[in-house]
Amino acid sequence: MTLNANIPSGPIEKKWSKRQFDVNLVNPANKPKFHVIVVGSGLAGASAASSMAEMGYNVKCFCFQDSPRRAHSIAAQGGINAAKNYQNDGDSVFRLFYDTVKGGDFRSREANVYRLAQLSVNIIDQCTAQGVPFAREYAGFLANRSFGGAQVSRTFYARGQTGQQLLLGAYQSLSRQIMAKKVTMFPRTEMLDLVVEDGRAKGIVVRDLVTGKIHSHSAHAVVLATGGYGNAYYLSTNAKGCNVTASYRAYRKGAFFANPCYTQIHPTCIPVSGDHQSKLTLMSESLRNDGRVWVPLKEGDNRHPSEIPKEERDYYLERKYPSFGNLVPRDIASRSAKEVCDSQKGVGPSGLGVYLDFADSIQKQGEKVIRDRYGNLFQMYERITGENPYQVPMRIFPAIHYTMGGLWVDYNLMSNLPGLFVIGEANFSDHGANRLGASALMQGLADGYFILPYTIGNYLAQIGWDDISSQESSVFRQTEQESSARIQKFLKGSGKRSPDSFHRELGRIMWEQCGMSRTETGLKKAMGEISSLREEFHENLCILGESENLNQSLEKAGRVADFLEFTELMCQDALYREESCGGHFRQEYQTPEGEALRRDDLFAHVAAWEGKGRGESATLHKEELSFENIQLTQRSYK
Repeated sequence: MTLNANIPSGPIEKKWSKRQFDVNLVNPANKPKFHVIVVGSGLAGASAASSMAEMGYNVKCFCFQDSPRRAHSIAAQGGINAAKNYQNDGDSVFRLFYDTVKGGDFRSREANVYRLAQLSVNIIDQCTAQGVPFAREYAGFLANRSFGGAQVSRTFYARGQTGQQLLLGAYQSLSRQIMAKKVTMFPRTEMLDLVVEDGRAKGIVVRDLVTGKIHSHSAHAVVLATGGYGNAYYLSTNAKGCNVTASYRAYRKGAFFANPCYTQIHPTCIPVSGDHQSKLTLMSESLRNDGRVWVPLKEGDNRHPSEIPKEERDYYLERKYPSFGNLVPRDIASRSAKEVCDSQKGVGPSGLGVYLDFADSIQKQGEKVIRDRYGNLFQMYERITGENPYQVPMRIFPAIHYTMGGLWVDYNLMSNLPGLFVIGEANFSDHGANRLGASALMQGLADGYFILPYTIGNYLAQIGWDDISSQESSVFRQTEQESSARIQKFLKGSGKRSPDSFHRELGRIMWEQCGMSRTETGLKKAMGEISSLREEFHENLCILGESENLNQSLEKAGRVADFLEFTELMCQDALYREESCGGHFRQEYQTPEGEALRRDDLFAHVAAWEGKGRGESATLHKEELSFENIQLTQRSYK
């Protein structure tokens, strides 16, 4: 199958305006005749649902949290990028475009990334008008700070709570439409499957997490805004509820999954403290603006950091990458931390940690300045670790954070399944093999506020309002029965292990073999271990309780079952991609200096996988990537 990205012709700076003019329009009087389902209520989902309802469409929005305000977007800390050039330091739309493509190691689609950079300036205006309390300078202008992978200050922020404040802005827009009865909200409701009829997405099957009731919803189009799959590794910075089920169910129904091996390791996470942990805590990348990263020069130096003089410290990022220093992209900072820890220079009880030290910044700028910038982050660190980061350096270590892979979409954000749109972290389109910090919030809001409301109308205008399936049709009933049978199979298990025990073991396999570095031998080993673990899961699973009420063990079982299948696809993709790029680091492919070695002649394409059913290997489809505006070069931040 040929993957058609539907990219408009013409110069890159005019592609989006050309597409806006070329799309088929829906008459305002006809918009109320169309029904759209949005799954997910984070930044992408809430902004899309509220925007489409404001335009006149009838929208149903689903989330498994008790309120849209609890979507995982709330956890984002450091900021949101925009090419406003308020600092007059040389930023521009093209520079943001360039930094994003380069940061993604030249594995993203140019047209999508340029559009994202163009729309970034509108996002800030939109959110400021909503009342989002961005930090401001003394004169009243919006403040900016730097983030990894850029030499300009373009990141807007609200202390360490940027995601929360942006989500509240989107939530108030969504609430307005709920009150206007243009959006029907379904909290505590989880999508179990996608309904596909005649090759098109026609609706979803869901389960009420409180009553256990399974029911269907039909619509002219379905929008997935369900986030990423970082919890495949069990320990990650994601909320415990984050999962791959919605995306994987769509994949099982024919949607292609693109670049599933592209996962992001975040360099500034609080290190693992023991087997009791069920998730990890992120410390914002913004801390690398004022914090200096270092380890002792001497192996096994266990002295208190205050006892180690500067001449006996290795500020390894500043040493290796003098141009960017502590603000190198996340993948490079993470691998560098692993490298020094592997050489026995790591700090902390486990030796898996490096220092993030604010002593110099506090001395130069004063504690009050640092407290105003990062106060809540420092407070959070002290509550978790019992250490005061104003007095001793933070200890950090890389952890799974974001996923750049996702369902394949074209320029209109529609998957290869007509009628199925995918936005935010759930799609693959904008970040290549490594996401720059502060770009996730940018993509979610750009997709939801500014892109999808235009492009979904093009599809709806083509099919017409009469083209909607009945929820009583045979395909809906069959999909419901399949979902119910799957749940009953979990409940019939008479084994001795909980879903969490399987999930933790799966996470260990993935972290060791498909984590910060990967090898052919390790990936093949992981695939065998995952297959064996999946067999045991279905033979030795124990679920207490019933399906007709609140049952979190049952919820977890469904999600872990999908992870156990999906992680094999991740390993298959990582095994196929015989190169190193961004967050995908194959040890066999690196430069003499230990940097990622791309193979553009063989792998300058999107790897989109088509599922062939349980037990069958997925089929690969390629979307070749062309670079007409940025020259392909090996990345250098030195």
